[in-house]
Amino acid sequence: MANVKKYDISGKELGTVEIDESLVDASVNAQLVKDYIVAIRENARQWSANTKGRTEVNRTGKKPHPQKGTGKARQGSLAAPQFKGGGIVFGPKPKFDQHVRINKKERQKAVKALLSERIKASTLYVVEVAGLEAPQTKKAEALLSAMGIKGQKTLFLGQSFNGNEREDAKYKQCELLVKSMRNLPKVSFMPASSISGYDLIHSNNIVVMESALDEVLTLLGRAK
Repeated sequence: MANVKKYDISGKELGTVEIDESLVDASVNAQLVKDYIVAIRENARQWSANTKGRTEVNRTGKKPHPQKGTGKARQGSLAAPQFKGGGIVFGPKPKFDQHVRINKKERQKAVKALLSERIKASTLYVVEVAGLEAPQTKKAEALLSAMGIKGQKTLFLGQSFNGNEREDAKYKQCELLVKSMRNLPKVSFMPASSISGYDLIHSNNIVVMESALDEVLTLLGRAK
């Protein structure tokens, strides 16, 4: 069994959460993980950079100076790239259909492997949010301090909601926690079902709300 530390909202350690070793023992080809992360970064690009060539810049068509008699090299247009304000040679143009397809099973394997690494490295924690009655940045800051991860890039994972559960107690607790930590630097939040491998690599620590633990275990390969 792999053990993950569990805390309450005040930062008090409540013990550990046991995770089946078979879920944590995930080995995957390092090249697969790299290709997956590169694909995420490529798909995040806008491909909207656009420069003007010499036929597109707004310059006069008059010759800069007479062709002969000045001792200078002949020039035909101020739109030529050697002049200030002239066209750009081989500059970037908008690109289309640049999306890199990510295989679903490869994505699942990569996320599972990266989560397993977090658990093995003891940089994944579980937090019980019950008892939070109002947004309190000081309480969220105290929680991070007690866990020893204050000032580090930390990603909180919450339960996924469909938008019709605003009266649900778990939804309210999740909302209060998000509001409590939104002013803290290097701290972010997202639903567990939306996590990607880039989020796992980009963060130093992963904090899972107890209500989202089942979703994280599902990502690790546990049957629903």
